[in-house]
Amino acid sequence: MERTAVNPVPWSVELGFNQGELVSGHTRTLYLSGQTAMSDDGKPQHEGDMAAQLTLSADNLEAVLGEAGMSLADLVRLNVYTTDVDLLFRHYGVLAGRLAAAGVSPTSTMLGVTRLAIPGLMVELEGTAVA
Repeated sequence: MERTAVNPVPWSVELGFNQGELVSGHTRTLYLSGQTAMSDDGKPQHEGDMAAQLTLSADNLEAVLGEAGMSLADLVRLNVYTTDVDLLFRHYGVLAGRLAAAGVSPTSTMLGVTRLAIPGLMVELEGTAVA
């Protein structure tokens, strides 16, 4: 697989994401449903704790990638939904550090939403990976 960052302007790279990613030669694409701070038995965790919810959401995202034989390094798109954008930005380093360690800057969109599907959840990560 070959990935080519598409950035007609440089500001997004400084924030940790590419404007676009051209992917060629890949053989597998994984579309990841939104991953949240849910336990293995489907119970929401860490109510009111954005950092802990973001960490568990990222753990769950990596678990799906791993089950497909992929890793964060294969992530080409990451959408982030949150009920509190300002609070998420205070803890975003939790996710940004993991992406940087994987050497990846996936295309990204962050949206503030009124609520997520399950009350008490504050962040959801949805993505696409190719390998």
